[in-house]
Amino acid sequence: MPIRAPRRFLPSLPLLAAFEAAARTGSITQAAIELSLTQSAVSRQIKALEGQLGVELFIREKQKIRLTLGGQTYAREIRDALQKISNASLNLRAHPGGGALTLAVPPTFGARWLTPRLPAFVSRYPDVMLNMLSRLSQFDFKQDVIDAAIYFGTPYWPGIEMVLLRTETMIPVCSPGLAARYGFRRAADLRRAPLLHLTTRPDAWERWLSANGVDDRAVHGMLFDQFSNLLAAAVAGLGIALVPDFLCESELESGGMVEALPLPFQSGEAYYLCWPEERASHGPLLLFRDWLLAETAAYR
Repeated sequence: MPIRAPRRFLPSLPLLAAFEAAARTGSITQAAIELSLTQSAVSRQIKALEGQLGVELFIREKQKIRLTLGGQTYAREIRDALQKISNASLNLRAHPGGGALTLAVPPTFGARWLTPRLPAFVSRYPDVMLNMLSRLSQFDFKQDVIDAAIYFGTPYWPGIEMVLLRTETMIPVCSPGLAARYGFRRAADLRRAPLLHLTTRPDAWERWLSANGVDDRAVHGMLFDQFSNLLAAAVAGLGIALVPDFLCESELESGGMVEALPLPFQSGEAYYLCWPEERASHGPLLLFRDWLLAETAAYR
């Protein structure tokens, strides 16, 4: 049975909203405008919150306020909590029957591989409302209002359940013009051309070069934060990109880019569908998991 917190540690939402707005804007006046309240009402709510907690949250200097050290930490945590409540309320309003699945997905994987396949899932399970959120960096199930996520990396993650979706083969690709200009014949030739890098895979080129017996020291080049931008740069002739083969199929088929050399590289990491243990019995998640495993069966 969960332990209930004492009432004094559970302030009302109006008090927390007034505090969060004042903390974020650094102004009672701006908080009042944002909340459609008077300045005196906001001041009273913040005073009431401080009285309830028994802690001073702001240092008041003439007409200005600034957060105490404790207030800074409290503001950050309250802001996250209010955002979670807002997201949960929005999801409930959109899907009052609860038949929804909110999924965090790497942007390019979602756009290029997953989304084109989703009509089949929607057709099979029309009552499941699927919400997709792009996540470039690692997500946090304790902070994000998500049911599951597609994660790229290694399978070790305590407290999280996951299933393997697919492995990954990286290939070096570039524009036809760049390939003709440099005339690549062996792996070492790629060092003569600009190498394009992804911020989330900072050592990808070093690993590829090392695997092909090429000096992997002092590898420099342009940085991109998403595969989509990296691919666009390669098509534009800015350099060679090292990308998963399944994410650049359309460019290869259209001739917009070519393999610099037929030297694929197994990244050693993989894509997983993962979810927190407490969501393991969520009906829409189970349906999506089984469908996705069937879709990726050929890639494992």
